[in-house]
Amino acid sequence: MDDTGVDIGRAVAEIRNAEEMPSLPMAWRWSPMSRFVFAMAIDADGGWAYQMNSLDVHDEGLTRAVLAFAREHRLGRGPDAGPLTTATGFSYGTYRFDSVAAASPSVHGYHHGRNEALNEVVSGVFPAYRCEFRGDESPEEAVTRFKGMLRPTVLSRSPVPYLRMRYDNTRTKGGSVGPSRGFTTHDVLLRELGLLEGAPGSFVEFENSSGEVWHVEWNGSWLVNGTAREAPPSESWVASVLGLPGEVR
Repeated sequence: MDDTGVDIGRAVAEIRNAEEMPSLPMAWRWSPMSRFVFAMAIDADGGWAYQMNSLDVHDEGLTRAVLAFAREHRLGRGPDAGPLTTATGFSYGTYRFDSVAAASPSVHGYHHGRNEALNEVVSGVFPAYRCEFRGDESPEEAVTRFKGMLRPTVLSRSPVPYLRMRYDNTRTKGGSVGPSRGFTTHDVLLRELGLLEGAPGSFVEFENSSGEVWHVEWNGSWLVNGTAREAPPSESWVASVLGLPGEVR
């Protein structure tokens, strides 16, 4: 039982269809419906748990590896844990994941409406890529990333790099609103960079997970952060500055 009075093991045992996971102590799995498999591992002191959910495709070995890694690193546990926390150095089989991430209880909401006390002592963990996180995401940003962009339950997913962008295009009349950079996706960035040529006065400005910012313009020639370039930014250059794994560049 943790210091909030929640007996996590008992709470999991009361979940319909919950069964112990083989080869991982203090861990269970259950399926609330045909497309989903949920799995949870509890810390040795019983005070915190780590839950991984998968949709359509479930890999028992990967799930065990993620839960064990999250438990070893105590991901998301403790007063200093942010809404999204990560640990690098993870690998399993032929998957390209290089990290495991944890969403805080207020971000994942896995047990909202069913067992609020249990929800508050669970990290929502999933295999991830280091390029997807900056490390200082606000609670609102974490919810946007976790629920709207990262698809944490999809084991076959490609990286969704941390990417903020603002832009304006004088030819297409497309553009962002206001001076702030907003979250977007890799394919949108590539599209808008490709539309710059032939549109003087246009720009694309974007930021990666390290906080580095690039300002790209075309005014008869290419400028990147004020420096002239002979050719437009290539897809491989964009992938590199976003920190995408080499296999997907």
